[in-house]
Amino acid sequence: MLASCRPATEEATQAATEAATEAATEAATEAPAFEPMVVEAPNCDYGGEFLRIEAVDEYTVRFTLCYPDPAFPSKIAFSAFAIQPREWLEANGGSGELLTHPIGTGPYMVQEWVRGEQLVFTRFENYWGEKALTPTLVFRWSTESAQRVLELQAGTVDGIDNPGPDDFAVIRSDPNLQLINRPALNIFYIGMNNTYPPFNDERVRQAIAMSIDRQRIVDQFYPEGSEVATHFTPCAIPNGCVGLPWYDFDPEAGRALLAEAGYPNGFDTKLYYRDVVRGYLPQPGNVAQDIQAQLLENLNIRVEIVVMESGAFLDAADSGQLDGLHLLGWGADYPDQTNFLDYHFGAGASAQFGEKFPDIIENLQAAAQLASDEARAPYYEAANNAIRQHVPMIPVAHGGSAVAFKATVQGAHSSPLGNENFSVMQVPGQDVFVWMQNAEPISLFCADETDGESLRACEQVTESLLAFEIGGTAVKPSLAERCEANEDLTVWTCYLRQGVQFHDGSLLDANDVVASYVLQWDAASPLHVGNTGAFTYFSSLFGAFLNADQ
Repeated sequence: MLASCRPATEEATQAATEAATEAATEAATEAPAFEPMVVEAPNCDYGGEFLRIEAVDEYTVRFTLCYPDPAFPSKIAFSAFAIQPREWLEANGGSGELLTHPIGTGPYMVQEWVRGEQLVFTRFENYWGEKALTPTLVFRWSTESAQRVLELQAGTVDGIDNPGPDDFAVIRSDPNLQLINRPALNIFYIGMNNTYPPFNDERVRQAIAMSIDRQRIVDQFYPEGSEVATHFTPCAIPNGCVGLPWYDFDPEAGRALLAEAGYPNGFDTKLYYRDVVRGYLPQPGNVAQDIQAQLLENLNIRVEIVVMESGAFLDAADSGQLDGLHLLGWGADYPDQTNFLDYHFGAGASAQFGEKFPDIIENLQAAAQLASDEARAPYYEAANNAIRQHVPMIPVAHGGSAVAFKATVQGAHSSPLGNENFSVMQVPGQDVFVWMQNAEPISLFCADETDGESLRACEQVTESLLAFEIGGTAVKPSLAERCEANEDLTVWTCYLRQGVQFHDGSLLDANDVVASYVLQWDAASPLHVGNTGAFTYFSSLFGAFLNADQ
């Protein structure tokens, strides 16, 4: 009818306008205007990768870099760079309850951590993605692989990490269990700090490198799928094995070189390790004793073995306090040379090996800024050769490892990055899933942790801008729907997923991202505290901290 097409009266129009204005005023009162957070360096002279980190708007974050970084997406997918609410970070001063109670966006929330016993997670019902299949997840731990296997056989746990080398066949033959191999994207090495005599003499380090029978160690103490390391980085990583292979086992040449360095009768030293099983080191005590025996037999180096608590050992290694040999290793966080070589030998690396080597650093910096593997190859070849010459450590093995589950576990998988996702696992009819790993987490603030057991726990709770595919290494969207780079890879802009809730009910925005990064980047920030305050991943992957001298 014509009447239905008549314009609204002035009174109705005015009423509608007033109602809209009132609603807008109320909304503005309830939700204050977004004030973008921006942090920038005066210039790039401070030595780090970031020039500026800014919230462009509520759902857009931009990273402006000092140099190109083709590995940037893989780096920001890593769990050390997970996002927590700005308000929660500030309320805890960058430490405090953050260490035990992270507020993330992940499929699980921390319910209870009983130190020394278990860590309990509960499903986050408002998760933005697919909800966890099992309502309750429990982490337990044991340093003994035999105990882990016994508990799996008894059904008191649903999955275990790193069964011992002798248990692979046992698990395979049991129809109630399943064994899933994990690719050997790791390295076990014998480290030395060149600021402590006699390891300050390159000839001493080279002599030890020639006099360790690495094949014997792998044959006696490693499971199937393991191999002697020819280079620090596994060959599956592009350019991992370019350059000369490691020294052949030649104790006679080692003795001659040690005598030339002034130690014809050997010397006394210590060998430090933590009694914690890892995929790269499945039998730490046995390996330590074998190295002790080899050094005495081949070089008359008399070694005292020192076993340390895991967290104290990592802190001492990272800060350069270990004055003898030490046993450590690394598992891939993302499949790129920057994750292996830059972290350990780059300009931002820790003091683990003592003074750094300019020829290694220069080649790593040049390689990291190139996009193609072919263009990077000459620099990684030079870096690998320099590592071989200077011997900051001795690469021993890429360790084969596995995870094992009950046969009834659906969604069971292993990850080459060690970041198994338990939200996709379930046992039909069970409301609780129990996982047993090698050790208790050190803390749950993984911005300031490097321990794999801590990282795996964090990864169930907190999420990064990007993520790795479950059981794989490809990068996919996560809290950011996409991240785009400019042509020269110096500006990366990430567009956040909208409506994502944190576990405390607050909504994700760009300021949460900036705050989560800046507390690591800016050494002058009051939130730059963490567990140890080292923030080793950040400095190793992104270079120097801002305001580090203040």
